[in-house]
Amino acid sequence: MQITTTAVSLTVEDVTTSAAFLQRHFGYTEQMSADGFVSLAHAGGGVNVVYLRRGLEVLPEDQRHRIADGVILAFVVEDIAAEERRLREEGVVITLPLREEPWGEKLFQVVDPNGVVVELVEWAERQ
Repeated sequence: MQITTTAVSLTVEDVTTSAAFLQRHFGYTEQMSADGFVSLAHAGGGVNVVYLRRGLEVLPEDQRHRIADGVILAFVVEDIAAEERRLREEGVVITLPLREEPWGEKLFQVVDPNGVVVELVEWAERQ
C-alpha cells in the first residue's frame, strides 16, 4: 500500500467557520467543499484537514451527532515565539500560553470557533 495523502476528519457544527480559521491564521487552502463538508490542504505539506458538519449521513450512525471533543490538532513549527506573537496580533485568543515542558517541547494552544483545540509545537534541539 502506498499512502499518498493523510487527512484528519473533524466533526463540527459549522464547517465554514473552522475552515476560515485555518485558512486565515494557518495558511490552509480549500481543496473542495460541498454542503456540510470542506477539505483543506497546506502548501507546506503535513496533514490535510477535513471538516464535516454534525449529523451528516456519511458519518457512522453512532457518531453523527458527536463533535470533535477531546481532539487536539497539533502543528509542529519553527520559531514558536514568533508564531504566538503573530497570532496574538491577528486577534487570536491564546488559551494555553507558551510553555516549555521538561522533555523539550515548547507549545501553546488556541481554540477555533467550533471549540477545536489547535496546538503549535516546537521541539528543542537535542544535545
